[in-house]
Amino acid sequence: MPAIRTWLKSPLAIFTANAADARGGLVVQEGRIREVLALGERPRHPCEQIFDARDHVLLPGLVNTHHHFYQTLTRAWAPVVNQPLFPWLKTLYPVWARLTPRSLALASEVALAELLLSGCTTTADHHYLFPDGLDHAIDIQVEAVRKLGMRAMLTRGSMSLGQTDGGLPPQQTVQQGETILADSQRLIHSYHERGEGARIQIALAPCSPFSVTPQIMRASATLAETLDVRLHTHLAETLDEEDFCRQRFGLRTVDYLDSVGWLGPRTWLAHGIHFDAQEIARLGAAGTGICHCPTSNMRLASGICPTEELEAGGATIGLGVDGSASNDASNLLLEARQALYLQRLRYGAERITPQRVLGWATQGSARLLGRDDIGELAVGKQADLALFKLDALRFSGSHDPLSALLLCAADRADRVMVAGQWRVIDGQIEGLDVQRLIADHRQAAAALIAG
Repeated sequence: MPAIRTWLKSPLAIFTANAADARGGLVVQEGRIREVLALGERPRHPCEQIFDARDHVLLPGLVNTHHHFYQTLTRAWAPVVNQPLFPWLKTLYPVWARLTPRSLALASEVALAELLLSGCTTTADHHYLFPDGLDHAIDIQVEAVRKLGMRAMLTRGSMSLGQTDGGLPPQQTVQQGETILADSQRLIHSYHERGEGARIQIALAPCSPFSVTPQIMRASATLAETLDVRLHTHLAETLDEEDFCRQRFGLRTVDYLDSVGWLGPRTWLAHGIHFDAQEIARLGAAGTGICHCPTSNMRLASGICPTEELEAGGATIGLGVDGSASNDASNLLLEARQALYLQRLRYGAERITPQRVLGWATQGSARLLGRDDIGELAVGKQADLALFKLDALRFSGSHDPLSALLLCAADRADRVMVAGQWRVIDGQIEGLDVQRLIADHRQAAAALIAG
């Protein structure tokens, strides 16, 4: 039988990176976008299915480039509500060290479901905790991603510098370098998919300058080049981190990144707040990308990412929700709204537009993950789509549909498609018992805190 052609007909508004006329909608077949139609234009060939999108704003599937799925278990925990990053981490590390395979599975499923409902079709996750009994943490995440029918770049994080040796994390949360590298190779060989349409990919992600040794940073960079995968880490998130790098390595953060072989196009960094002009120029020239995490940066009072200067210098900007213990949500559309407002405080309303921020959440984020087959509505791209209705009370009286998504705080997609398959219909995830998931997840969260 020939593959079914589906016409998403005449959306209320549509976001395309090149601002092309696409008001006639899209034709999808075999998981790809086959036609992009101008207003009044009809498909070249008959379509077996027609979805009337007249009440929907149509976006490329959003792409999240930094998260910590496990942290959905420690949202809004009172002891850390008013703490900045370093005390926040020191308080939470012993709690997170009690993660179990079941609690991680539930945490991952909750994070993925929340992302999917916000219109996110591809996500990265940075998992760096492997306490006893959780050696196969990334394998657990792979299963959760497959269950939700999404795409993911799962990064094999690591911590190898414990408190005994001058690092921040407690000793029970760190691993030996040989263990980290061996598991990294196993995961890449077991799960990493290449080429267009990849569903599961693996990257290497030593956690941060204050939790890993330079040796594991260098070894990870070498392994990533050998096996052709990407690199990810936290960098320049706080002034405390900069002070740590100066005291321990005698270097600023970007100098340290360069010294361990990470300054290049294979790398994308979470946060990227505290850079000077010379460092911004070096990052841009090297092709190193930055994931902006506005809500987390505001919650922890870390600072504001210099997106304007970074983009002007040649760096790619994407968005990430960060972990749900510092956001405390996994909603990428709300993250885009936060980015709009935070960046306007720094650069003004004229320069930071809804279209620019939606570009960060789609095409920019896709580039951070090394992908050009997602994040854009164009012929040949993957049919990853998010459709939003503007029929709630808060949208009444709004006039520009695309701007209304962010300005009026849209937070839930009506429909979401991944690789041509509907994963969300009428605001509900296909095949997922959300109420049961919530009940199980709440129980696991309570048990984790109780110890």
